[in-house]
Amino acid sequence: MLRGIDKRKIFLSKSDYERFLYYIEKVKENNSVTVYAYCLMPNHVHILLKSETEEVGNIIRRISVGYAQYHNIKNGRTGHLFQNRFRSEPVNDDNYFLSVLRYIHQNPVKAGFVNLVSGYKWSSYYEYIGNQSRLVDTSFALNFFPNLTRFKEFMNQQNEDKCLEYQPEIRYTDEELEIIISSSFDSDKLKYMDIKARNMALKKIKEDTGAGNRQLSRVLGIGRGIIERI
Repeated sequence: MLRGIDKRKIFLSKSDYERFLYYIEKVKENNSVTVYAYCLMPNHVHILLKSETEEVGNIIRRISVGYAQYHNIKNGRTGHLFQNRFRSEPVNDDNYFLSVLRYIHQNPVKAGFVNLVSGYKWSSYYEYIGNQSRLVDTSFALNFFPNLTRFKEFMNQQNEDKCLEYQPEIRYTDEELEIIISSSFDSDKLKYMDIKARNMALKKIKEDTGAGNRQLSRVLGIGRGIIERI
């Protein structure tokens, strides 16, 4: 998920949505990337994808940097367009894959933009129910359903899916964050732990504090890339 900085709109016209899809298409052409779903909302984007050979971060960076340059030039602005780093989570089983797919397609409905999934133009839903797909691999998901009618029913089914929800990072000074962490955990032990135990400890620290990855890396003395992968 990518979100506009300060929740600002990242798409201001039809051509903006089309341009973002163009950058997704360019990444697909040049890399071993499979896109399963997308939804472009006015101030954020959801993409469900798989990469065989490249870090997801590099893929998203090319999409977002290309679009941000286009957006800034077009609108005469400078600076960051997207808020911090993109957020992501792994999809490790088929049931969750289908939940994420539905969550992405239902995003405009739950946001109150439209009443039905089919009422929103800038998602991959139409690639699934139409005769032609431009950006997404529809075959994997459709194979779970006996027919297109069942797929449509599932995509429009009421649910409590949460999936990847946006939670703003909590801001601390480095000193405040050190005190908070040390009150419940001896961070000096991290360097002596095996990888699995260290990763579990880092995950809990991240969840408990809500601090940004860059600051956690600085305060804990752990590589930012390690924290982001966890």
